[in-house]
Amino acid sequence: MTHSSKPPKSPTLATLAVHGGRDAHVVDEPVDFPLYQSVNFVQEIGTGAGMRYPRYGNNPNAELVQSRLALLEGAEAGLVLASGQGATACALLALLRPGDHLLVSSWIYGGTHELVTKELPAMGIQCTLVDPTESRGWRRRLRKNTRAIFVESPVNPTCRVLDLKPISVLTKELGVALVVDSTFATPIAFRPLEHGADVVVHSATKFLNGHHDVVAGAVLGTATYIEEVRRKMTVWGQAPDPFACWLLERGLKTLDVRIKRATGNAMRVALWCETRPELSTVQYPGLPSHPDHEIALATLDGMGAMMAIVHRDGGDAMTKMVSRLRTITHAPSLGGLETLVSEPRFSSHEHLSLDERKALGVPDGFLRISVGIEDPDDIIADLDQALRG
Repeated sequence: MTHSSKPPKSPTLATLAVHGGRDAHVVDEPVDFPLYQSVNFVQEIGTGAGMRYPRYGNNPNAELVQSRLALLEGAEAGLVLASGQGATACALLALLRPGDHLLVSSWIYGGTHELVTKELPAMGIQCTLVDPTESRGWRRRLRKNTRAIFVESPVNPTCRVLDLKPISVLTKELGVALVVDSTFATPIAFRPLEHGADVVVHSATKFLNGHHDVVAGAVLGTATYIEEVRRKMTVWGQAPDPFACWLLERGLKTLDVRIKRATGNAMRVALWCETRPELSTVQYPGLPSHPDHEIALATLDGMGAMMAIVHRDGGDAMTKMVSRLRTITHAPSLGGLETLVSEPRFSSHEHLSLDERKALGVPDGFLRISVGIEDPDDIIADLDQALRG
């Protein structure tokens, strides 16, 4: 009697986050991948093949975490860089040349806004901002020299969610690249390549690492494209330190549990915030009141840990509320174990005028909240006492 064996089941994202990129178990090998804190590796004489040098992104720690991220995103290849901003810059420079045109969502991180409105144009790359809610806005602003479209979803700091499908239909029709910054979602909640994107960018400083102790970025895409990004990274000096890669790989191991815990907390906090008369707006994709709630339900595997609130009495009232927080920390980053809050008018959007910020949905009184893994009752209690004054 014969027994047919089923093909092995593909590992889930939670398992890939822990084991992805490691070889089969070998006796006496360390369970925790060791840190290769060296800038030099012995090179074979008479050939340049196989040479290791950290600036090329081929330190063993970099190679492991790059392989793991590619598996999580469903990409052919990945590259870790020295920062999220470096990842965005090198990702775009690998696609664009002087004389090319880039379409960019107007809903983007402040640092990216400065890159596409000042730095790229200074290099001869034309950039046009597009309101993603405008009907046929992308198609109307296309030019013969358009080479790529860049969007961010969910959006920092407003937590808006974009539907990639109509954008990807357009980019496939025209043969241009769709680049998506997916920092807020992480591959646990959203994998842009499955929705028609060609390139995924992350600030790995945030949720991918998750411990507020690493500055890093990541770019995922085809192997050929990633090699071009690697060339840009090498020339512009954006390679990560081996220790940063080691810490990032450690952080990824808990990505699934961290995201799911923080997501559950965020939903609790958002529902509570909706009951507060002091707040005029609560932005969280999991709420039916969110303008993109249906898109989020259709595209995201989880609503994430990011949310935002707006104080009905404006900026001074919000600043006073923040000053009364005891457990929650006021800090400019996001995506760690601790709940953090930030007023974008004093951080990522400080370079914009009030009218410009209002147009982007970031008025005075706006507070971004990165919900952590603490007990949600304690998070709510701290917000409660701060609002009450």
